[in-house]
Amino acid sequence: MSNVIDLGSPAFKANPFPTYARLRAEGPIKRIPFPDGKPAWLILRYADVAPSLKDTRLAKNPRRALSPADQARNVPWTPGFLQPIANNMLDQDAPDHTRLRGLVHKAFTLRTVEQLRPRIEAMCDELIAAARARGAIDLVADFALPMPFFVISEMLGIPERDRPRFRALAARIVTVLTPFDMLLASPSMWMLLRFLRKLIRERKGSGGDDLLAALHRAEESGDRLSEDELLSMVFLLLIAGHETTVNLIASGTLALLDRPGSIERLRAEPALIPSAVEELLRYTSPIELATERYTTTDIAFGGHVIPRGERVFAAIGSANHDEQTFESPEELRLDREPNRHLAFGGGAHYCVGAPLARLEAQIALATLVREVPGLRFAVPREKVRWKRNAIIRGVAALPVSLPQKRGFAASGPAAQPSAGLP
Repeated sequence: MSNVIDLGSPAFKANPFPTYARLRAEGPIKRIPFPDGKPAWLILRYADVAPSLKDTRLAKNPRRALSPADQARNVPWTPGFLQPIANNMLDQDAPDHTRLRGLVHKAFTLRTVEQLRPRIEAMCDELIAAARARGAIDLVADFALPMPFFVISEMLGIPERDRPRFRALAARIVTVLTPFDMLLASPSMWMLLRFLRKLIRERKGSGGDDLLAALHRAEESGDRLSEDELLSMVFLLLIAGHETTVNLIASGTLALLDRPGSIERLRAEPALIPSAVEELLRYTSPIELATERYTTTDIAFGGHVIPRGERVFAAIGSANHDEQTFESPEELRLDREPNRHLAFGGGAHYCVGAPLARLEAQIALATLVREVPGLRFAVPREKVRWKRNAIIRGVAALPVSLPQKRGFAASGPAAQPSAGLP
């Protein structure tokens, strides 16, 4: 077992791809200690990662793969108040996953998501106008985070007055990496779940047209969501519903800033932006590892066997840079075609929010290249910090300069954000 790779460290996150290339050359899978201190298998090559995401022998729910004794050893103890979210849709297999996903997928279809375009465009414009008066902003905290967070909050009907507090709690939760982190984050988790449970009860029978009200009314094969299932679903949508987009926008902008000619090309060829977003999804891999799965039987990979009951992570970041699938994978090609990246996973657990994440990233990128022609680093490049997290990959902060556009008056109305923004 290798003991030299810290998958969650900021130093590794800054550029994990040479390490993945070395591991792929050594073999299709690798057993390493995970940041929580327990061993896990990494599936590394695209040819194995892609089918593994659809392989029903790899269970999301450990109860399908582990004996009670193995569960006690390998599955972290969960406090009682966290039990509902421990059983969320992401960690379920068919038929439970199928039923739960069926209740939310209509909210994230291309047609439904496209209706959000005008509001997302307005939010991006407002955020940039407000930031320009300050001259320099943190692209994470002041742009990449508030926009998708505001969108998912509006979709779920989170009251405007509660959004700043929720943002603070959610920010604390997504930093959880080890059991000790979970212990430290428990008060935030408890407060967030209490808030969500209260909100769910208040909205019951409200007759609203937001996603939470729709989930209250939803029936799939005559089966409504229980309160605990609603709590789990709302929690998952709120946390997962903006984190990937935050990392895509910020890390993608960082990749473009490292190649100034790329920004100029997008400004000259705005029709290229959808393709550029797909390439940034591949190149930056905002979700670096697919969440854990458990082997329900012995599974062979390229002459190696992962025994039954083992924990497995499909290394999406490695697959997205596999030289056997992508020509010159370390090059950022904004017009790469074809681009069969796995940034949103695959199979039954393909990201339900992928259409929304794509739309948000396309609009955010278009706004930046159009409205900020002089976008540049506000700190030395080597000062850019990465989040400590094994699953996700994103910068913790990205200070950039926003030169004022000619004729812009800092004291004018555009210098202030909309009251609706968090």
